[in-house]
Amino acid sequence: MTHRSLPRAVRQAMPLAREVAEEVAKQYGVCIRPVPLKRLDTHTGTWEIIDVPCGATLDATCPPCAKRNRQLRMAQCREGWHLDQEPAITPDEPSDEQRWLIEFRADLQARRDQAACLGEDTCDWDAAIEGVDAEINEAGMRGNVLGRTVPKRNRSTRRRQDAPDLPKRKMTATTLGRTFTSTDGKVYRPSLFVTLTLPSYGKIKNGVPVDPDTYDYGRAARDALHFSKLVDRFVQNLRRVAGYDVQYFATVEPQKRLAPHLHMAIRGTLPRAEIKQIAAATYHHVWWPAVDRVVFDGDHLPVWENGVGYLDPATGEVLPTWDEALDQLDADEAAEPLHVVRFGTQVDVQGVLAGTPDADQCIRYLSKYLTKSLGDSLDSDDPAQREHAGRLAEALRWEPCSPTCANWLRFGIQPKDAKPGLTPGRCRGKAHKPDHLGYAGRRVLVSRKWSNKTLAEHKQDRRTWVLEALGQTDQPPPDPHRYVWKPVPAGDANVAPLAVRLLRTVAERQRWRAHMAQLQAQADGQDLSATEQTGRVA
Repeated sequence: MTHRSLPRAVRQAMPLAREVAEEVAKQYGVCIRPVPLKRLDTHTGTWEIIDVPCGATLDATCPPCAKRNRQLRMAQCREGWHLDQEPAITPDEPSDEQRWLIEFRADLQARRDQAACLGEDTCDWDAAIEGVDAEINEAGMRGNVLGRTVPKRNRSTRRRQDAPDLPKRKMTATTLGRTFTSTDGKVYRPSLFVTLTLPSYGKIKNGVPVDPDTYDYGRAARDALHFSKLVDRFVQNLRRVAGYDVQYFATVEPQKRLAPHLHMAIRGTLPRAEIKQIAAATYHHVWWPAVDRVVFDGDHLPVWENGVGYLDPATGEVLPTWDEALDQLDADEAAEPLHVVRFGTQVDVQGVLAGTPDADQCIRYLSKYLTKSLGDSLDSDDPAQREHAGRLAEALRWEPCSPTCANWLRFGIQPKDAKPGLTPGRCRGKAHKPDHLGYAGRRVLVSRKWSNKTLAEHKQDRRTWVLEALGQTDQPPPDPHRYVWKPVPAGDANVAPLAVRLLRTVAERQRWRAHMAQLQAQADGQDLSATEQTGRVA
């Protein structure tokens, strides 16, 4: 009997073959959205299509890649949390390519400066320099060649009177925490697991406000937008009080009330009272122009004029630029910050020892939501929470998320690096997207001296483990200059359909598993038949 002869309802209930292929790929940990790339072998002169994993970090995009990234982060957290030796981080020697790029950058800068002295247009030179700077970063060099090119605006560093003072210890050149010796002579090196939350914006029940009319959505939106800066300030204060170069691994997750909060693994230990004192004394000033008066709204919006910028549609006057608005703010001695971000009073501090079940549980908790977007905490089946999320999104819609946000036009200010087509309420910044709930910072925060390895090195460790398990460690390392990679044009006839590529990768993964099962059986002193091996892999 063919499919066509079956009743229509029966045919519609049948799963699609491609969807089944994707489910099988997920079971074998195969990326379901591979990126095809063309690879040229310079030794043989042959081209071939190679599927490269997409590297997604969210389950909604690619569950296998998201799972691998989560496991990678867990390994990174575990290896760095309780180090007992100082990490030795020394910069690599610059390569010939890196030296050449810096020399070429110097030549371009000299030509650009010469053109500027002669009164010539420097736009082409600026574009060329910008392209070389991008190549410098891609070549494995950090930072800007010229360092800070824009002068930093200085603000008063005087502490707020409503914030407690912080004790300061003399800094020591170490990243390791203190050790404690018990009465039986055993040495312990404890570390900390800290959870920090934002303050209350109104009474909450089951994740939604009891009274939405009195819930402070405006403050909740601004706190979420600037939460990453508050975390940075907490780390600075933590290091001042601790007296050593504190290292941390932290993740930002959503609470049920949709506010971001922080889980942080800290190497070393401090008294719980001091951690809570640091959190209470930490704040971040947002020195931005005022947004208490709406200047343009509805159909009355600024208009763009090439070479000039945004104009008042009624008077034709040019709106003040972002820098001019900040200059005006600097000149006002009585000016107050637009917003002050603080942590809430709920601060949880736990002491953790290496190798204990508590440490493993904390690591799992740190990485629990890494494969989910912040918006996934929303219960779509709960009408009250959907309405709560909608009100928060409406507050975020009109709130400026950054100096380049289009919402500054609403308050009579040209955004930084303004361009045509900006409309208030339609900013494309990450913070305004529903899945981010106002938080636009990184979800994982790792200090530079945490595990003495980059994420790429942790990934290489996993690859080395697989090669050792497959008995392929005796092969020479691959030549990094042997292959040339190029993107595959859309619609390339040489690229097989996705389902075919997935099945090929699944078959390869099956061979790997069968080989590893055979090696494991040999290590266990067993002699499995091919049928038994296939059954074990399945």
